Amino acid sequence: MSMIDSLPLRRLYSTIRVDSSADHDVHWLYMHADAAPGVRPCFRRPMMVDMHQFLDSISREDQRRPGRLQHLVLASDAGAFNLGGDLEVFSELIRQQDGAALLRYARSCIDGVYRFHQGLNGDFRTIALLQGDALGGGLEMALSCHTIVAEEGVGMGLPEVLFGLFPGMGAYNFLCRRVSPQLAERIILDGRVYSSEEMHAMGVVDVLVPRGQGEQAVRDLIRQQQRIPHSCLAMNAVRRLSNPVTYQELLDITQVWVDTALALGDKSLRTMDRLVRAQTRRSAMDHA
Repeated sequence: MSMIDSLPLRRLYSTIRVDSSADHDVHWLYMHADAAPGVRPCFRRPMMVDMHQFLDSISREDQRRPGRLQHLVLASDAGAFNLGGDLEVFSELIRQQDGAALLRYARSCIDGVYRFHQGLNGDFRTIALLQGDALGGGLEMALSCHTIVAEEGVGMGLPEVLFGLFPGMGAYNFLCRRVSPQLAERIILDGRVYSSEEMHAMGVVDVLVPRGQGEQAVRDLIRQQQRIPHSCLAMNAVRRLSNPVTYQELLDITQVWVDTALALGDKSLRTMDRLVRAQTRRSAMDHA
């Protein structure tokens, strides 16, 4: 193989950065490639569009390698992994009582977590690499992956209860496949931010490594799994059969989330607004 053949293939998007191996067996998707002061590292709609387009591109029939193990790694170019749903959008749509738009946003989110949980077409092992905080929907996306690799000192939590909501895009479903339902409910209702060390002790984080060693840990994990490709692909199928998270289940819970959001009052909306300002300040500090 020549040096050129071994270089990663890159695709250009405005909000994400993607590196793909020359054989298309390993893909790294970095969120927030447009990170800049004032750009909040959350699930902004343009980034969600880019992410879905990329997932579509590697799921197409002409890109598929049936029966061959592939890997998709979800990471971030920002100081945070992901701070969750776009609270500015939520606040605006709730004030307008636009439930249809809220549901469209939520469905885009569950489309993403469902695809990561399924391993796209079943041939992928998905890995979340947490080198910065994962909150709300950001943590839900990480939980949907087959494996969570986190560096020490990362904050992980579901703070939606602070403004009267709950994490409605898969948190309970995916947590219950890692911890007991009682613990999952406590994590959601506590609304506190846990450390990655605490989450590892509870069984939520699969691999915990020191700061700066996350990418290498992911590469090591991929090499280990590539030695046993048929076993990993079989485990994907077993997971779907023995303890499935169905799309309809996610959709039904999302409707509960929309109904709850539309019932929020001014106090909750003002809390959202304060969190948006805090996220914006945090983004500015990360780029100072």
